[in-house]
Formats: sequence, C-alpha cells, structure tokens
Amino acid sequence: MPDPKSFRSQTEPTTRASKQAKQLRRELSPPERKLWSVLKGKKLNNLHFRKQHPLGPYIADFYCHAPRLVVEVDGNQHQADQLKHDNRRDQWMQSQGLTVLRIHARDVYSNLQGVVNTIERTAEDCIAQRNRDKDTKN
Repeated sequence: MPDPKSFRSQTEPTTRASKQAKQLRRELSPPERKLWSVLKGKKLNNLHFRKQHPLGPYIADFYCHAPRLVVEVDGNQHQADQLKHDNRRDQWMQSQGLTVLRIHARDVYSNLQGVVNTIERTAEDCIAQRNRDKDTKN
C-alpha cells in the first residue's frame, strides 16, 4: 500500500481534471443526482463522499477518502471505446491503492437501497483491509 505522502502526490489532480470536475459537479446526470442525495452530508455511516472528485488525470463520480473508495455510475453509453477508457482508469486508480466500485445507472433507479447497501459494505471492507494492512506494518 502506498504511503500517504506518496498517495497524495500521485493522485494530485491535473489542472485540466480540476477544471472539468468543477463543471461536472454542476451537471450531474439524473442517476448521479439521485445517488448523491443519499451520499452527501455524511448520511452513509458518517462517511464523507465528494462528487466529481479529480484524482490525477481522472475524475471519480464519487470518492470517499477514508476507505479510498471510488464509486462510478455507469449508464448505457459505456460501450467499446468507453469501456477501454474505463479499464485504463480503473487500473490506474487501483495502482494508487483505490478500490473502484461500478454501479449501473438502472440499479440506482430500480434498487437504490441495494446500491447503498453495496457501497456501505464495500466501504467497510476497504476500511477493515486498510486497518489490517496498518497492523501488519506495526
């Protein structure tokens, strides 16, 4: 697992990503807006989520630092070229010690509570793993 200073420097957003994220925060897609209404304000286990958060050259739909969890909401537009981009981005994020959880937009509409439960469990698992990693270092 990367050390915290290394993590910060490696995930420092590019200027382009920061500008684009700022614009995207104002233009959430409908499923992102619906999920954000549940995640914002530490409503989920007191975890602080950020929307459209820049990480290096990429932008995460939602990011929570404590578990280093990225939540991506995928719509129907995720086809061939987009999937290649998503795979590159997921690999980069995972190389930075982040966990990427992809949620389909239709699930946000049809099973919001199930999506929230999955995010909550994943965040808890990530935090538990980080704590185990810290314990083995000591």
